[in-house]
Amino acid sequence: MFNGIIFNKGLITKISKRHKGINIFIKSDLKLSNKDLGVSVSCDGVCLTLISIKNKIMEFYLSNETVKRSKFRYLKKNDLINLELPLKYGQKISGHICQGHVDTTGKILSIKKIDKSYIFDFQIKSKEKKNVIEKASICINGISLTISKVTKKGFQIWVIPHTFNLTNLSKLKKGNLVNIEIDILSKYIKNFFHEKK
Repeated sequence: MFNGIIFNKGLITKISKRHKGINIFIKSDLKLSNKDLGVSVSCDGVCLTLISIKNKIMEFYLSNETVKRSKFRYLKKNDLINLELPLKYGQKISGHICQGHVDTTGKILSIKKIDKSYIFDFQIKSKEKKNVIEKASICINGISLTISKVTKKGFQIWVIPHTFNLTNLSKLKKGNLVNIEIDILSKYIKNFFHEKK
């Protein structure tokens, strides 16, 4: 479980294809060692298990299901990845509860700078758009953000300079894909009332 507050990033150094998935290698300054093998790490919002670490390079395995549901199917060497370690008991939650279970990908339609902030306009699949609520939380590439507006094709978010500079949002361009996890509370509540009908 994570809270979508990003302080660390990592660089993809290697991608190894397997019969039913891929192994990815990420170089970062996260304070991890061999005693942390098995720990969960949010990698651009996807909860992955650390399987090896050497010289600050972490290795993770992704199944075909994870690859298919995320933007990792287009992953390339030298891509910059947002990283977050799991929450610890008693830790402050500054964002919102993020599971690391990506629902879908979104396409960036536009990025506009307004004063010092940025407006990102995203397009998502219509079946996922039904779960998007204005002013609700949403997790994009592992970042806890707020939906400022629901649009015809998807939604918009405002990004403050602090978040823009600390995450890989600063590297994104029009047409890029992002990982999206819709707020779990929104999904549970919608499912509850759907079953009541």
